[in-house]
Amino acid sequence: MSYESDMSIDEKVLMAVVRVAESFKRDASALFRKHGLTFSQYNVLRVLDASKDGENTMRDASKIMLASGANMSGIAKRLEKGGFIIRKGDPNDDRVKRLKITGKGKQTLDDIAEAKEQRIRTYLNNYSDEKKTVLLDMLREMRKRINRRP
Repeated sequence: MSYESDMSIDEKVLMAVVRVAESFKRDASALFRKHGLTFSQYNVLRVLDASKDGENTMRDASKIMLASGANMSGIAKRLEKGGFIIRKGDPNDDRVKRLKITGKGKQTLDDIAEAKEQRIRTYLNNYSDEKKTVLLDMLREMRKRINRRP
C-alpha cells in the first residue's frame, strides 16, 4: 500500500491523541460492559463517588462530565433502574434533581478498580510521572484555549 500523509505536524499530534483516546475508551467500555455499565454510566458513578456523601445534583454531575442535560437524564434513569444510584428531588428546590450512589454502585466501582488500573498501566507505564504531568498540562492548556475562543 502506498500512502503519504499530507497532514501538518499539528494535525498528526491531534489525530494521535484522538486515536489513543478512542482505543482507551473502547478498552474501558469492554470492561465496564462486563459490569452492566456504559462508559458514561461508569463516569457518573465516579463523579458521585468523589462527591460529598456520594451525592451531587444532576446539573453539576453533567457539568463535570461535559454531558448535555438530556443525555444525563437518560444515563441517570438507566443507572437508577440498575440499582446503581438513587434519583431524588432537592429539599430546597423542586426543580433540582439529586443523584446518590448506592452500595451496589460503590461495590461495582470497587469490582472494576483493579482491572481498570491494569488497562491504564498498559497505556502509561513506560512514562515517568514527569512526562505524564507535562502531557497533562499541555492538554489542559489546549482545553482552556479552546474554551476561551469566541
